[in-house]
Amino acid sequence: MVDVEKSAPRIAVIGTGAIGGAVVHRLLGDGRHVTVWNRTEGRARDLVVAGALPAQSVREAVSSSTLVFLTLKDYAAVEQCLGQLDMDLSGQTIVGMYTGSASEARQAAQRVAGLGAQYIDAGIQASPEVIGTDAATILYSGSPEAFEQHRATLELLSKPRFVGEAPEAAAVWDLALFGVWYDAQLGLLRALETAHAAGINVLEFSRTASTQLGHVVAAVPATVSEMQQGIYPAGPADLTEHLTVVRHLIELRAGRRLSDGGLPEVAAKIEALIADGRGGEGLTATAG
Repeated sequence: MVDVEKSAPRIAVIGTGAIGGAVVHRLLGDGRHVTVWNRTEGRARDLVVAGALPAQSVREAVSSSTLVFLTLKDYAAVEQCLGQLDMDLSGQTIVGMYTGSASEARQAAQRVAGLGAQYIDAGIQASPEVIGTDAATILYSGSPEAFEQHRATLELLSKPRFVGEAPEAAAVWDLALFGVWYDAQLGLLRALETAHAAGINVLEFSRTASTQLGHVVAAVPATVSEMQQGIYPAGPADLTEHLTVVRHLIELRAGRRLSDGGLPEVAAKIEALIADGRGGEGLTATAG
């Protein structure tokens, strides 16, 4: 305990909802000094009982800390809290733990830099109950120096993964990963809807759909390699063949409740590539 107190930074946690509360409990469990502030004071009462120090304002909490976690609901709340800070924060690090967009991460980083502090953005891929366990993953981006300086503290919360110096890298990674799920799930729903409308047994169809999704997963390494090298082999079909199928799908999905999945734009891209003499390439070329 003595060694921790001497070497560890003083920490503030702004916002004590589910994630913020989990962060505070984990830090207190390691013997850290933690100051807390929440807009609704009563929500921090249990954390104070557990050993956290209460602050009367965001300014008070931040001024007494070298590492600040903004565990807030959204960027509007972050902006509101940062707007209450009017002092020099040189030597301090602010970690934005909120669900936000790439542009919001950049704005937060600019705001924090204007106060003289270093900024780290966080993408939380964990539920509150697993914070502080090996099951939790939190993505970080922004200042690599600040990340290394506070790595020991961040490791108390999860397996930290630094994904880039651009402030928005963690948000982009997090959202893009969500996008993989949404694209796959909505693609499956579109297929099931279309099959059902044609009187097909959707249970039987779903078994073949699972196999088809498996092909996409198995091809991930090859797809990444093609994108990195800028070489797009045709594989099972070239762009001229893909265009025929895509056009049929556009017709089949016309008027469906879940739309056509943006296939007309894909078809237009394929047509442009073919017109450019690249019809013999594979589908990955559309992202090149």
